[in-house]
Amino acid sequence: MSTGAALLAIAGLTAITLLTRGFFLFTRREIPFPDWLREGLRYAPLAALAAVVLPEIVLRDGRLIGTLWDARVFAVAAGAAYFWWRRGILGTIVVGMAVLLALRLGLGW
Repeated sequence: MSTGAALLAIAGLTAITLLTRGFFLFTRREIPFPDWLREGLRYAPLAALAAVVLPEIVLRDGRLIGTLWDARVFAVAAGAAYFWWRRGILGTIVVGMAVLLALRLGLGW
């Protein structure tokens, strides 16, 4: 790809990003949403997180993991238990990563 084409692609992607992300900032009044859409948008962050995290947990090299004796499964279980106990996001991440690191580095999983 030539330098000019790369710069044009970057400029185009920047314009599209600004337009789509700033769409709600450009209007002077609030855009009315139907109740069903407003309710559905409440679940969008959770759905996006699941779409990113779940494949990392259950797949290895593009295939389903063959056993439950995987460090990621135990890290998810520990993180879920912490979240159920304390309801804290940061602690959930810390506990899950600590278990993952301990199993990967300590036991070589």
